[in-house]
Amino acid sequence: MQWDLIPNPIKKFLIGGILDMNNFREVNDDMLKDWLEFRDQTVLAYTTKEDKKHTIEFDEICEKILNSVPKQNRNFIQKQFNQLDDNLMDYISYWNEKYYRNGFCDGVQLIVKCFDE
Repeated sequence: MQWDLIPNPIKKFLIGGILDMNNFREVNDDMLKDWLEFRDQTVLAYTTKEDKKHTIEFDEICEKILNSVPKQNRNFIQKQFNQLDDNLMDYISYWNEKYYRNGFCDGVQLIVKCFDE
């Protein structure tokens, strides 16, 4: 395809920032973050039976551990589990977003290079 076949609004969009993919590679608060948050909210509605086999049963594991510790230690252990859960979710969210951002940028750069030829 040739660049002159692309409609002007799309050209402006591409030239206006998408061509500089380095802006989108970093984890920031931007349109890619909005899209990833939307995907996070909707992805569970589309899980398959196979997807459901590959979950982390964090609450169930924590409950089993809590039931095996003395009562006087349960509050402390529960707080530690909550911190672990928050930390793990933050870690997973960050690397998931970074992975998808770079994949998006790579894909757009491949498309743009096709128009340059």
